[in-house]
Amino acid sequence: MSAQRRRPGNGRRWWGVVAGGACVLLAAVAAAAEGPGPAPPTDEADDCLTCHADPELTRTLDDGATVSLHVDGEALRGSVHGAKLRCTDCHPGMQEMPHPEKRHANAAAFHASFRDACKSCHFENYTKLLDGMHYAVLARGDARAPSCVECHGSHGVAPPHVPRTRVSETCGGCHVGVRAVYANSVHGRGLRAGNEDVPTCTDCHRAHDVGGPANAEWLLQSPQTCGQCHADEKRMAKYGLSTKVLQTYLADFHGVTATLARGARAGDGRVTALCTDCHGVHDIAKAEDPGSRVVAANLVRTCEKCHAGAATSFPAAWLSHYEPSLKKAPMVYAVKVLYSFLIPFMIGGLVLQVLLHFWRVVVNR
Repeated sequence: MSAQRRRPGNGRRWWGVVAGGACVLLAAVAAAAEGPGPAPPTDEADDCLTCHADPELTRTLDDGATVSLHVDGEALRGSVHGAKLRCTDCHPGMQEMPHPEKRHANAAAFHASFRDACKSCHFENYTKLLDGMHYAVLARGDARAPSCVECHGSHGVAPPHVPRTRVSETCGGCHVGVRAVYANSVHGRGLRAGNEDVPTCTDCHRAHDVGGPANAEWLLQSPQTCGQCHADEKRMAKYGLSTKVLQTYLADFHGVTATLARGARAGDGRVTALCTDCHGVHDIAKAEDPGSRVVAANLVRTCEKCHAGAATSFPAAWLSHYEPSLKKAPMVYAVKVLYSFLIPFMIGGLVLQVLLHFWRVVVNR
């Protein structure tokens, strides 16, 4: 009688089952030892709000001043972070109760301690912030310069352009005088009327790497900034405005000077005239508005800012943003047409003369 043979591999299969079961058991034991996972963001927020929902909750700083620790629960739940982030994602180390004691010299130091909380998620915008005018002011020690929470809020963070008027209102919190001037401009009035085509503060100055007139690079880039809207044919067609403004500006003396200045050394002097030198900065008006700097009645005074003693007829030598035509500046148009034929004829004749001379030299050898 022959003994029944054991099938090869049966032992290894059973050992695999046993090993797999042991791994599952060990994982379950480890999970039980670690305890339950972190609470969902909304649950943690509810726990924190048991104290921080109190409007009278404050903290006394080293200089004796008090800062509020109140959090509006409705604003937190309605924010873009409400269901995505836990409180401790932005306030690490505060899981313990009572919270570890942290000391701050004053309110500015207290708020500054939260400035880096946003960069863990929004690192790209954070790096742009480092190149902006606000951070340059902050680096000089001026605590009034805004960072993330001063512009976006802390717990009630909302989409920045909903509604679009939020942008100018936020910037106007610090730039009060500019806000009032902008509100009365053609752009500001359009914004209040719900016009989606007009620029807000961040369309011109950018949002995080904020630029301004103290930044020469930003200043020289301002014609292209204006051209983003004023060279847009679809957008300008709504208002019957020319889209040739940037093209004609860059072709005249002022535009060429600004273009050449881009390669100049910093501190070589203020370049004029840029768009804002003639049209204004925040107080831009329609060209036909009686208060506009470029309306015919005011144009001489605008030119006199650079051209002292300019005569009443001085602006007539400038075509504005028009291209010469038979209706507008016919003499200039005639000269332009003449040169379009004369210059190719002269250059072509010169090239022909050189070729004929070269041919004669070859033939006479």
